[in-house]
Amino acid sequence: MNVRHWTRGVRWVHWYLRELTGEAEYDRYCAHHRRLHPGAPLPSRREYEVLRTHHRENHPQSRCC
Repeated sequence: MNVRHWTRGVRWVHWYLRELTGEAEYDRYCAHHRRLHPGAPLPSRREYEVLRTHHRENHPQSRCC
C-alpha cells in the first residue's frame, strides 16, 4: 500500500472520530465565536459543554420516537 493512501486513511479515521465524539463541534464553535465576537474571550471546553447542555435542555427538538 502506498504511503500516501495510508496517510489519507489515517486522516479520514481521525476526522471521523473527531466528528463522532463531538470534538470538532467545539472547534467549529470557536471559529464561529471568533468571527462574530473578535477580541472576546472564548469559553473553555468545559464552559462550552455546560452552555450546550443548558441550551439543549431549554430548547428541546421534537423527535418522532
